Amino acid sequence: MKFFNSDVLSPKRIGVSLIGIFMVCVGVAFNNNTLFGNDPVGIVYDGLRTFLKLDHSQLGMVSNYMNVGLIIILFIFGRKYLNIGTILYLVPYGLFISIGSNLYPLIFNNDITIHRLLGALIGTTLYYVGISLFVASEIGMDPFNGLMLTIRDGFGWSIRKAKIIMDLVLILIGILLGGKFGVITILTALTTGPCIQILSQYFETKLYSKK
Repeated sequence: MKFFNSDVLSPKRIGVSLIGIFMVCVGVAFNNNTLFGNDPVGIVYDGLRTFLKLDHSQLGMVSNYMNVGLIIILFIFGRKYLNIGTILYLVPYGLFISIGSNLYPLIFNNDITIHRLLGALIGTTLYYVGISLFVASEIGMDPFNGLMLTIRDGFGWSIRKAKIIMDLVLILIGILLGGKFGVITILTALTTGPCIQILSQYFETKLYSKK
């Protein structure tokens, strides 16, 4: 994908992508606050936050630093996967997660189990739909998927194999750092791929008239 492409840079695609990123970030923040676990990427954010002894509300700051680090790695080893989408994903990510982290306690009470379950349901749904909107917009690659494809190229693996191995490594790193492992971790590791495939195709058809 070219870095600057008039179709990719259309206001509609950028707008939909930002909505998708916002939903992903709020979903990650909600899941983290439920204490039911995190998705494979979120568990690394949470692990680093825990390792640094930071509060849940500081998850956005941690994610920003980590994404900057990933972009530096991509610049060195996988520059072809850096594009406008990577930058667009990075810039508001920390802010959006901070919004989600501060929004969660205003809506849910973690002393009530049903609130935590509802938070997890909404968080996971936002996560799936948000990623699917970003993918459907075809505006570029987020840092983690860029790294996954760089690893795939380096080892000559299939995308499926690279994704599975990377998710397992991320979960292990997250756990070792102190990130919360739980039912959300297992659920998202098993279902994110199929859900995104179905939802992104649906959004491509509905939003961009693709068949």
